[in-house]
Amino acid sequence: MKRKDGNPKRKAKRALPQFKYGFRNNPCSSRCFDIDCTQKQFSVMSFFSGCGGLDLGFTGGFSVFGKKYDRLPFRIIDAYDNLQDAVDCYQLNLGDHVHNVDLTAKHDFREADILIGGFPCQDFSSAGPKTGFKGKRGKLYKVMLKYMLNYRPKIVVGENVSYLSKLRDGQCLETIVKDFESADYHFDVWELHAQKYGVPQNRVRLIFVGVRNDIDGFPVEPIPTTPHAPFTISNAISDLESVTDESVTNQSQFFIATKATSGGGQGDNVNSPDKVAYCIRANSRGRIQFHYKLDRRLTVRECARIQTFPDEFVFQFTTQRNLTLIGNAVPPILAHAIAKSIANFLKAKDSPHMDSPYITRKRNFAFQGVLF
Repeated sequence: MKRKDGNPKRKAKRALPQFKYGFRNNPCSSRCFDIDCTQKQFSVMSFFSGCGGLDLGFTGGFSVFGKKYDRLPFRIIDAYDNLQDAVDCYQLNLGDHVHNVDLTAKHDFREADILIGGFPCQDFSSAGPKTGFKGKRGKLYKVMLKYMLNYRPKIVVGENVSYLSKLRDGQCLETIVKDFESADYHFDVWELHAQKYGVPQNRVRLIFVGVRNDIDGFPVEPIPTTPHAPFTISNAISDLESVTDESVTNQSQFFIATKATSGGGQGDNVNSPDKVAYCIRANSRGRIQFHYKLDRRLTVRECARIQTFPDEFVFQFTTQRNLTLIGNAVPPILAHAIAKSIANFLKAKDSPHMDSPYITRKRNFAFQGVLF
């Protein structure tokens, strides 16, 4: 097959990656699964788990860009998603406690100390139809609400896109928070810029943090680690420029295109080496990112790096399927910053005499002009 310019169409070298281990079986990443028996462990229930970015952040014990992220006192007891690719990828890398289920159906879940979940964002995204609650996935946050009502976790952490705060002049966000708080919880919403936490991309997300009303105090928003000098895309992936095979898993996988076209909007752009990358998106066919130096699009591994997945974390499918999983994920580094704040709060609750920066009285908050 020829291109429009008459030249033969280029092809990626491999349709599937080559690998020996998933993350959980890789000798280089076994530390992630070591539990500190001297530390109190908190059980975690994970909804809308995807391939496991948020869960990996809560677990901790991994390394990215030469930095180690501490093992945290959380144990994921069950994880749920209805996309088989996500379930298979999660199982390969993180464990057999993941299940492929429709969360809207009736289930008997286990009780957990903490509920986490990145409830679907498509109906709230600026890149989507903006249908809000009228979309088929717009009310799936109520799955988390139902668990809160029935199982009463101490802490709840939800994640969604930043445009949710602007949709319908903030009414959708207000409704979600009020619904969550109707279960006898207090919620705060953190607007976190991932690049301020060491993530080499322009990604902004809303983090819903809820504490059950019979528990005094509230976690504080994590302090940015790279507020003024973001970790750039070249810092993240320059060592991969000469790698064209599977010596680094998923590096041979990319879509063929040699240059960006005009009018591409949100994603058809060439990255700049001295800046963070554009936001990694799940719809990578329409939201195209090009390498800052090479005449090609970003590889699956480069996108995974930009999302801060360790290189030992394997995406075992074809290119588009892998990029969908990566784009839908929460960056593990960002998730770790959130989880560490939760862990410190819970530790302070168990040691009431220790000095703690954590809020000792519940409070209301104003967000994007919406007062709760």
